Amino acid sequence: MASALVRISPEHEGQWLPPSPRGSCIARQKRHQLRGNVSAAALPGDFREVLQRRLGELERQLLRKVAELEDEKSLLHNETSAHRQKTESALNALLQRVSELERGNSAFKSPDAFKVSLPLRTNYLYGKVKKTLPELYAFTICLWLRSSASPGIGTPFSYAVPRQANEIVLIEWGNNPIELLINDKVAQLPLFVSDGKWHHICVTWTTRDGMWEAFQDGEKLGTGENLAPWHPIKPGGVLILGQEQDTIGGRFDATQAFVGELSQFNIWDRVLRAQEIVNIANCSTNMPGNVIPWVDNNVDVFGGASKWPAETCEERLLDL
Repeated sequence: MASALVRISPEHEGQWLPPSPRGSCIARQKRHQLRGNVSAAALPGDFREVLQRRLGELERQLLRKVAELEDEKSLLHNETSAHRQKTESALNALLQRVSELERGNSAFKSPDAFKVSLPLRTNYLYGKVKKTLPELYAFTICLWLRSSASPGIGTPFSYAVPRQANEIVLIEWGNNPIELLINDKVAQLPLFVSDGKWHHICVTWTTRDGMWEAFQDGEKLGTGENLAPWHPIKPGGVLILGQEQDTIGGRFDATQAFVGELSQFNIWDRVLRAQEIVNIANCSTNMPGNVIPWVDNNVDVFGGASKWPAETCEERLLDL
């Protein structure tokens, strides 16, 4: 086999020598070994540099994320603190209100120290007593009222039951005298209360012979009989302050509405003695009704009627 000629160096340019097969193989091995040694020497340094750059970037990203999380944590803490403070403030206010109510230190000095104001003659201003009446064979109804409405003060209160809207009504309508209605039967009362001053009114009634009495400011001004005799007052009706009921709990007539202020509306299931009524009227005793007592949480107001702290009993006396 003929040997190939190789070019070995610049200084022998133009001269071709037959290479030794062994020498050619050794040369190739040397060149590969040199390249391998150079690559092996360079790779670890480059890799470390790339790795360090990568780790540095990851570290910076991590630090930025930690900083963002710290900022979010701070904002969340501030919002939580503000919300907690607002909640605690509201709870404290509620607890203070509950404490005041427990001590009786509400808008009214005591549960009965309020009045209902009905300033306009309309068919939508009224108060409603939450409790109803049991079956009654006798009663006494007392209240303080102040009115200068004309003509007539209207209806201070009415009690209606199914199939009888006029079970008990006290009314001064138009130029008529004050009337007490029991089961739609009528007695005219010699009471005069439209002078704009506070007056204490009591009416008593018993089913026995239909006996009735009327008191103004502790004084008995009238008495009579045969007012719905032997008729027991029906239970479970609706008791309204300031309006006359044409149907149970409604269909009010503005011309019959009470205009003024009411307070201390109490009902007993017996005829009070005259001296008891005098003592209530002159403020020497406080005797809540045993059937319907005058208590704030037992009276709701509607249509613009309102509750206000009432004058003391002694202050009302000075108004007479």
